[in-house]
Amino acid sequence: MNKEKIVLVTGAAGFIASKTIELLLKQGYRVVGIDNMNDYYDVRLKDYRLSRLLGNELYLQNKDARRSIFHIQNLNEITRSDKKFIFQLMDIENLSELEKLFECYSFEAVFNLAARAGVRYSMKDPFVYMRTNAMGTLNILECMRKYGVKKHIMASTSSLYAGQKMPFTEDLPVNTPLSPYAASKKAAELMAYSYYKLYDIDSSILRYFTVFGPAGRPDMSIFRFIKWIYEGVPLEVFGDGTQSRDFTYVDDIARGTVAAIKPVGYEIINLGGGRNPITINKVIYFIENTLGRKAVIHNKSFHIADVKETWADISKAKTVLNWEPDISPEEGFQRTADWAISHIDWLKDIRV
Repeated sequence: MNKEKIVLVTGAAGFIASKTIELLLKQGYRVVGIDNMNDYYDVRLKDYRLSRLLGNELYLQNKDARRSIFHIQNLNEITRSDKKFIFQLMDIENLSELEKLFECYSFEAVFNLAARAGVRYSMKDPFVYMRTNAMGTLNILECMRKYGVKKHIMASTSSLYAGQKMPFTEDLPVNTPLSPYAASKKAAELMAYSYYKLYDIDSSILRYFTVFGPAGRPDMSIFRFIKWIYEGVPLEVFGDGTQSRDFTYVDDIARGTVAAIKPVGYEIINLGGGRNPITINKVIYFIENTLGRKAVIHNKSFHIADVKETWADISKAKTVLNWEPDISPEEGFQRTADWAISHIDWLKDIRV
């Protein structure tokens, strides 16, 4: 591979994007990463991920849950010592700033991983979901068209499959989204299709299934359960715990995301565990045994927008990307718990 190939990764400080960048760097790519460092969840986790990519643990020192060290120090651009990773503080909603970026670099591909995530929060502020997930994607695609970048890899979601028959296949009609989050991702998928047909921009649309792992999002169940069980805080469980998910370890997701850089035309591809889904109750039981502590469970009402079960058919990923997950959910839970315990001195203050 040509080691001078340079790619753009949006949402660089995010959970999946940061792990994807790590893998891209290992494979010899140069990476420009952008992120607006918003405070949808505790920005100290974003600072942690980004500082590791930059090889500088200094950025762990910030104690503000809502204000990134990159905002405080006005670090609009910072480059790793080996020049292989460049970070810029930037929002994909800002088209003029994106255009300046595309003018500076000749990108081989764009990994469009920036997104507003979370089903429930999208009902509180649906506008920001459309601005980031739909309009932000349009801005990226328009810059790609204007500057001749022909490969687009985009993060989408299994939330689109709500109410469909399992296991979920990519050809299912997903025209009845149950949340603004899912609707905004559907809009982004359709826009990518339009740009493929109109301008021959090759798009790999990746529908992720319940991604978890070390330094994961604190609004996701695995992070919360580990933290709450360790601290003896009652667990908030929506429903009776029998709802199930197709859990997928973040390293596997990153590997599938990087594999999706290959030409595919326009393809929607599931990246999930591909196994029988695991119930929330079983996850809690496993974490209890791992930590040697008993959970106190507080059941809350199940919401119509919550998906009862997810289960990915990953046949297309195996065929098109030669990808399937390596890490079992149980091994992933263990790795995640081990990481959390080893970082508990600052994780104990993380806002969930």
